[in-house]
Amino acid sequence: MGGGGFSMEPDNPLMDSWLLSLTGATTPKICFLATASGDAREYIERFYTAFSALPCTPRHLPLFRREDPDLRAVVLGQDLIYVGGGNTANMLAVWRIHGLDAVLREAWQAGVVLAGLSAGSLCWFDSGVTDSFGVALAPLRDGLGLLPGSHCPHYDGEALRRPCYRELIRTGALPPGLATDDSAAMRFSGTSLVEVVSSRPGAGAWKVTADGEQAIDARYLG
Repeated sequence: MGGGGFSMEPDNPLMDSWLLSLTGATTPKICFLATASGDAREYIERFYTAFSALPCTPRHLPLFRREDPDLRAVVLGQDLIYVGGGNTANMLAVWRIHGLDAVLREAWQAGVVLAGLSAGSLCWFDSGVTDSFGVALAPLRDGLGLLPGSHCPHYDGEALRRPCYRELIRTGALPPGLATDDSAAMRFSGTSLVEVVSSRPGAGAWKVTADGEQAIDARYLG
């Protein structure tokens, strides 16, 4: 998700309901990772408020005050992992210290649905555009690498995202990749892009190469 869901569209449950439907479970177990925000209490409370109103069993997995000794058991016991926004670089560093990066890869291979917005979207790719290192946007080159190429979230939501991403790809600083607007999401099966959906009309995704960008048709969930 380039952006959207409960944290950006609290009165629009379309995206979050769609994510739950991907699990195929009647009452899916969903786990929220708020690592990128430093496990911000208010963010976690907003997650519970949103998903307690939906047919699911919500929980979160804190790492700054870690409570669960067996991360693998927690993650592999879920139907859906939902990664929140924040500082992508810091999140990846914390995940790697705790070994959660390897656990998430195992969960992906086991068929657990992995999702997220902003940092929670960028993290799955090889590389992308981030504001993790300061106000200015910069390349991030050490994503989890579950999905090949680069990625840019918030493509229409922040004025500098689109020109920065296009320039980084044009100059070879980042490989070609995929960009996603706020309120739009890409669904992958393995590493294959299956579809793009949106929770507001007009939001979509884009293939970006050194030659320019190409829009990908999006299905509106409303």
